[in-house]
Amino acid sequence: MIYQVEFKPRALKDLKGLPVTEGARVLAKAEALQNDLGGDMKRLTNFTPEYRLRVGNYRVLVEVEGPRVADYRVRHRKDAYK
Repeated sequence: MIYQVEFKPRALKDLKGLPVTEGARVLAKAEALQNDLGGDMKRLTNFTPEYRLRVGNYRVLVEVEGPRVADYRVRHRKDAYK
């Protein structure tokens, strides 16, 4: 299934605060979600948004709504679930 990846304003702001190399890795993994929701995607329990994508030491918190994938936050793993 083809998904439409959308970055929320807060996720874009988080991306701008990352080092350039890490930001490029996060963008590449997030854009790869268009073809398939594979990779290191895991469903979260008792947490909103519903899924997380692991990219090295960073986590991309995403929500899947039909054919749309909304990226809400990009956080370091120590701060992602607070």
